[in-house]
Amino acid sequence: MKPKHLLSLSSLLVIGSLLLSACGALSAIPGVGKKVTVTMLYGSEKQEWLDPLIQQYNQENHKTASGAEVTVEGKALGSIEAVNEIIAGQSQAVVWSPASSLYIPVANAEWRKSHSDDLVSGTPKDLVLSPVVIAMWQPMAEALGWPKQPLGWEDVAKLSTSSEGWAKYNYPEWGAFKFGHTHPDYSNSGLVAIVAQAYAALGKQRGLTAGDLQDPRLRSFLSDVQSSIIHYGTSTGFFGQRMFERGPSYLSAAVMYENLVVAQQSKQLSGQSQQLPVVAIYPKEGTFWANHPYIVLNAPWVTADQREAAQAFETFLLDKPQQTKAIELGFRPSDPSIALTAPLDAQHGVDPAQPKTILEIPKADVISGIQTMWEQTKKPVDVVITIDTSESMAGDKIASARSSLVQFINLLSDRDRLQVVTFSSEVHVLTEMTSLGEKRADLVRRVSGLIEGGDTRLYDAVAQSVADLQKNGDPRHIRAVVVLSDGQDTASDLSLDDLLAQLGGGGEDAGNSIKIFTIGYGKDADEKTLKSVAEPSGGREYQGSPENIRQIYSEIATFF
Repeated sequence: MKPKHLLSLSSLLVIGSLLLSACGALSAIPGVGKKVTVTMLYGSEKQEWLDPLIQQYNQENHKTASGAEVTVEGKALGSIEAVNEIIAGQSQAVVWSPASSLYIPVANAEWRKSHSDDLVSGTPKDLVLSPVVIAMWQPMAEALGWPKQPLGWEDVAKLSTSSEGWAKYNYPEWGAFKFGHTHPDYSNSGLVAIVAQAYAALGKQRGLTAGDLQDPRLRSFLSDVQSSIIHYGTSTGFFGQRMFERGPSYLSAAVMYENLVVAQQSKQLSGQSQQLPVVAIYPKEGTFWANHPYIVLNAPWVTADQREAAQAFETFLLDKPQQTKAIELGFRPSDPSIALTAPLDAQHGVDPAQPKTILEIPKADVISGIQTMWEQTKKPVDVVITIDTSESMAGDKIASARSSLVQFINLLSDRDRLQVVTFSSEVHVLTEMTSLGEKRADLVRRVSGLIEGGDTRLYDAVAQSVADLQKNGDPRHIRAVVVLSDGQDTASDLSLDDLLAQLGGGGEDAGNSIKIFTIGYGKDADEKTLKSVAEPSGGREYQGSPENIRQIYSEIATFF
């Protein structure tokens, strides 16, 4: 007799058939099993706010009206760098959230060169707000008359061109005035800086026209401010990090967002940072909001489902709990009904009653014209490129190193000065430190013919490159050494300790010292050593490969 709890084979077959039918019916329901991904490129300065919210949203298993499962993927990237990737077809993002709306007219103008309509349509909603400020160490601001005396771009220009530096204000120990902002072609805060400088130079707050750019006062003012720049860069957050880690000997002041001042002061007040207090200077001539627009792109690859999902995520970010979290991180909520509370206060270096004057966003041709003028007036660079041509660089390494180096050379302007050093068993100067414009074509040919062979004389090559730059470089220029090596030192007379002792990297004028950028090229590169060489100077160490070397050289070029 069979146990009663066992089903017959025929019963099992019937159940299986029913289950299969049910699965088929479910698969026929619209949305079931379907997934929608919303890729969002956003300004890195709001990463600390956005990343946890993206994770929270994804864990809540949101769905579209048709039942499709929604996933948001965020990527922090420089505001202008991000949209350049979109326009070039390198990214098919659904949402772009730059730091401000300033670049939108230019982005639309570039997009319309190959499309029939705008990339950004309508007026996007703002996620959070943070005014663009000049962050300055509080004792330095007080030496200029802050907080009783309003400060701005006029004061920066005077300090930048003063031969006395801080000695004029009875603080000779502070050395020269050292200023910084990011690269206007890649970063929103850098673009804001030069547009604000243009307004200040001409005494205007709105109505800036292409004709205004012909005023000789503008070129002179831009040149004055740029003369105190220590270097540029792509990331406002990276600039803030360097300023707050390295202190007033590295940077006296830098253009950034109010929320970054709040974040630093929070660390200072809690004892996490031993640096001086820092305050936000709201330029008396006017500034811009970093309004962080949420833009669902008007691009052909954005589907109806992605648009619906992106708009739902926008609603989530604008909801009061998420806006309140933004205040905790130093942002101002986009909803004016939400009260501004700590840490948006004087104790954290900011003034909620500021800014008093908001500048008008110019038209695309005016913004582009200011960028062009900045290229002509920015601080030149004296750079030594030091490249490993040892035997281990054979094959794809030397081939991609040659082509990427040519690309890097072509990113520099004719006003920049360049020396190229190669090293293997010996250190060889391929071209001396002279203006690039007069030798660009010849240098490209010579670099294109580099061949590999011999040992790795890394330490000696770096030491000679720095010594040559100290001797032949112009201290009024940005000075940098870019080193590429794929292995460990095997032939130098100097030891690593000898090299590091020679390099130094401190002092009252550390910001104007030679910056060293190192690229560890391949799996065998001595990344630890290259990092120890680069970071004390205020430069960076990169991990390179034949696949990403072009990108690395492009990023290094944005420092100049």
